[in-house]
Amino acid sequence: MTESSAITPEQVEHLASLSRIAMGEDELKSLAGDLSTILSNVARVNEVAGDDVPATSHPIALSNVLRPDVVGETLTNEQALASAPASADDKFLVPQILGEE
Repeated sequence: MTESSAITPEQVEHLASLSRIAMGEDELKSLAGDLSTILSNVARVNEVAGDDVPATSHPIALSNVLRPDVVGETLTNEQALASAPASADDKFLVPQILGEE
């Protein structure tokens, strides 16, 4: 990255003001240096990654490993509600946590 393309504290200050982030002079200088380093590293990667390198979003191919849905034994409504402290109309009754509507 050339010196002319380095991020300046003034540019960081402008971005901070657009983002409504209050930053001190030391923070502006530090962040300007950090952002310049990041952009320099991205530029180096762009130099190395030629047209023959495919774009990737993840270094290892992702795939879902799921088991098929199989219906197994389930409880009847009566069995499920048997140990419930309260039930009505084949439903669990729970304490109200929201205001009345």
